[in-house]
Amino acid sequence: MTSDSARLGDLPRAAAQRFGSREAVVFGTERVSFQVLALAVDECARGLIGLGVQPGDRVLIFVPNCLRWLLAFYALTAIGAIAVPMNTRFRRDDLAYLMRQSGASTLIISPDVPGVDVTSMVHELLDCAAPDELPRASYPDMRRLISTADASIMAATGWQALIDAGLSVSQQMLDTRRKAVQPSDPALILYTSGTTGAPKGAVHSHAMIRTVTDGANRLGITSRDVLLLFMPLFHSMGLYLAGMMFLASGARLVLSARFDAAAELNRIERERVSVTFGFDTHYFDLLGHPDFALRDHSSLRIAMVPAGSPGAEPIARRVNRELCRSFSGYGSSECGTGISLSFLDASEDERCLGSGYPMPGYEYRICDPQTDAVLPPGVLGELRIRGYGVMLGYYANPDQTRTAFDAEGFFRTGDSAQIDESGFVRYVGRHKDMLKVGGENVDPAEIEAFLSALPGLAAARVVGVPDARLGEVPVLCVEIGAKSPDLDSVRRACAGRIASFKVPRRVVEVERFPMTVTGKLQRTELCRLVIEQLAV
Repeated sequence: MTSDSARLGDLPRAAAQRFGSREAVVFGTERVSFQVLALAVDECARGLIGLGVQPGDRVLIFVPNCLRWLLAFYALTAIGAIAVPMNTRFRRDDLAYLMRQSGASTLIISPDVPGVDVTSMVHELLDCAAPDELPRASYPDMRRLISTADASIMAATGWQALIDAGLSVSQQMLDTRRKAVQPSDPALILYTSGTTGAPKGAVHSHAMIRTVTDGANRLGITSRDVLLLFMPLFHSMGLYLAGMMFLASGARLVLSARFDAAAELNRIERERVSVTFGFDTHYFDLLGHPDFALRDHSSLRIAMVPAGSPGAEPIARRVNRELCRSFSGYGSSECGTGISLSFLDASEDERCLGSGYPMPGYEYRICDPQTDAVLPPGVLGELRIRGYGVMLGYYANPDQTRTAFDAEGFFRTGDSAQIDESGFVRYVGRHKDMLKVGGENVDPAEIEAFLSALPGLAAARVVGVPDARLGEVPVLCVEIGAKSPDLDSVRRACAGRIASFKVPRRVVEVERFPMTVTGKLQRTELCRLVIEQLAV
């Protein structure tokens, strides 16, 4: 199976043929081999066919890291459906938007999402108590709910019932569905916040497999490695660099349900982990934990610490001094993760300050975002990318798809970067207004749109301010004299409706919002004023 002809749903079978009874995944007390994993994926795929999931169906996965997340993802892509991973920190309004915008036929949920009763939340949205009550008028495309819990609950088909539904589906039927999938078909939609204030779904084909296999080659990842993933699988970094890479390389995947510094240090020692992936926030917690000096982490050889976010450089240098050699890279929901990576022999400065070199098959250039002119080496501008793994487009959004690409087919990333004469990429920050809160992209316009419905907040604005642990956090800004709710009221209004990382941490009053002569908010200047005021 070459990367040009590979399909995501074939990865488990191919890995089983190559690596057989070797251990593939460790999750809690569960340990499965590549052979067992491939069989379980086929079992799940037959169940999905038995329940009526069709080729091209969008299927939302609202499930935290677990073995069944992997089974569902690879089973969906094996039968020609399109997997739509969801951020498990999303809440009711986020979920409602994605269900409508994606036109999903199926929602896979879990009872184990921290801090929320997912079953109650979903049934409140759908207003149904049994599977035969779907679809509902509010969500006409939604046909079925599936739960990762063993038992069926209300309208959600339990995992055992899913498996039972596949008993009447022959292996031949599954193989026919699998063979009908083309590598160029849509396989994955990654939702990302955009400058319009509404999440957009970046559609990807199976071509991402090449990115993953090339990345394993550059990083020297083989079947001798043990990958620790405490990043969520719904995040492109977690999915590409671990959730796919373990199958492409034969490495063992140690999967965490959620990040916990003490537990990760224990896993590194117990499982002899050799590779980790995370943001500076994760390593801030790992290096600062009281157990750090007590645990054996000598098995680690490389750790991904992406450069460019606030506070990343000092943490990356500490990783090199206190933990292991770091590496960096670049990626996005639209382009995929790991489309540039450090070389293993790169200097510490390169690994801590830049994003490595473009992977084969990708073209990078720096442009003036206003004129589209290509800028010379070393000049800061907007990073633009063209290549096989860039998204096919934004789902059901042709207008935004057109504006996302320039006349030569390069994707406008909205990120500021420099590329030197050797081709080395240095990501500097976001050209757009996007915030990065503990590794999560947050569009301030999205928060503003949500809060505008609250009394006194129609004119409020959101900016990001530096935070030692999370990189930056959202702060709500109001003009002096405006009648607006206090921070506790804002938090109560947000609770359970939008993701916690989107909720403002402070409410700050400014004399007036800085505006351009054309009446546009100068968000950068507003951010400066807020930071100045908070420092007093």
